Amino acid sequence: MGNGTSIGKVRGLGSAHHGAHHWLVARTTAISNLVLMTWLITSFLLLADYSYDTVSNWLAQPIAAVPMMLLIISVFYHARLGLQVVIEDYIEDSGSKFALLSALNLAAFGGGAFALFSIASLALTGAA
Repeated sequence: MGNGTSIGKVRGLGSAHHGAHHWLVARTTAISNLVLMTWLITSFLLLADYSYDTVSNWLAQPIAAVPMMLLIISVFYHARLGLQVVIEDYIEDSGSKFALLSALNLAAFGGGAFALFSIASLALTGAA
């Protein structure tokens, strides 16, 4: 017999139909990062000084805390998406790929949760 038909050789190697969603989410987070980082830089430029008291008092206000939380979510999710693609593209071993993706998820969600908690504690208890 032979090696089979051409379609038999590529069966199972086609599109998983998940690339468009990943691409769209990455572009959406990139745009939100651009908008929110512009807000952050503009807000910092409008502060009187950059002392701990000034920045923590500014961050204790809801008008600053909410966009900062959105920025943290967007940045950590965008970083996770980008590093996920790098791991999937360059790591061949499935065990190593699983371990790295698990570590990436723990780092991204853990870092994001820590940052959100820090801002929430400033916003809810006032500047310490």
